[in-house]
Amino acid sequence: MMLVPTHHFRDIERKPEYLQPEKCTPPPFPGPAGTMWFIRDGCGIACAIVTWFLVLYAEFVVLFVMLIPSRDYVYSVINGIVFNLLAFLALASHCRAMLTDPGAVPKGNATKEFIESLQLKPGQVVYKCPKCCSIKPDRAHHCSVCKRCIRKMDHHCPWVNNCVGENNQKYFVLFTMYIALISLHALIMVGFHFLHCFEEDWTKCSSFSPPTTVILLILLCFEALLFLIFTSVMFGTQVHSICTDETGIEQLKKEERRWAKKTKWMNMKAVFGHPFSLGWASPFATPDQGKADPYQYVV
Repeated sequence: MMLVPTHHFRDIERKPEYLQPEKCTPPPFPGPAGTMWFIRDGCGIACAIVTWFLVLYAEFVVLFVMLIPSRDYVYSVINGIVFNLLAFLALASHCRAMLTDPGAVPKGNATKEFIESLQLKPGQVVYKCPKCCSIKPDRAHHCSVCKRCIRKMDHHCPWVNNCVGENNQKYFVLFTMYIALISLHALIMVGFHFLHCFEEDWTKCSSFSPPTTVILLILLCFEALLFLIFTSVMFGTQVHSICTDETGIEQLKKEERRWAKKTKWMNMKAVFGHPFSLGWASPFATPDQGKADPYQYVV
């Protein structure tokens, strides 16, 4: 059998000795249970900080420019509660997407002992990543930023400073959904505020001067419109990817489907948890991913 060249994104081997396990150092001793996952990438950290800054800027303009100066108490309270709740859920989803292990394969597990424990039969194939020296489960791909192989990797998102994979896709979907909702809510409130200020005296519709008020509202309107479009598209593509059970990388590379086809509803439950409940919309509810299949490394 002809071996796949080492410069390809996967090494496909049929016999353990061809995997060169002697060149792989044993995986490092695992950290304590509950160790936080965090990617030390300068660009990703900067993007995550910018994300929080933009949400907090929207919070500032909504509260101190539009709602608190309003003389309609009921309008201010209702919109303030709704906007703050959505913003809190968006930031909580962002934290869960950023700090959750997306499904990293143990690094350096392509050792002789681990390969022998798989008890490979003649004709069975395992995949080795030459970059992190790991035996890759089916549908795993290597991320050059995380420097790990990620199970069901969809893409690496700098805005959450993490890969979107098997374990954190739910939180990324919720993040895009809540950002889209607060963007839409902010646009609607900006529109009503402009109409109110045109009808009333500009000096009475805000605590700031009229020029400052206009600049703050225009910046918020531009930010909200941009993020509404961006996150709505991302939310739609993610839901489509979940329903079709095909990650973004698999669609891009047009990989041959080697896994069983399931219904759209089953695919949704696999990501958000079983059964359907309000927990689907909560970034604090961890979906049950089930136990790892010991044969997932073997094809």
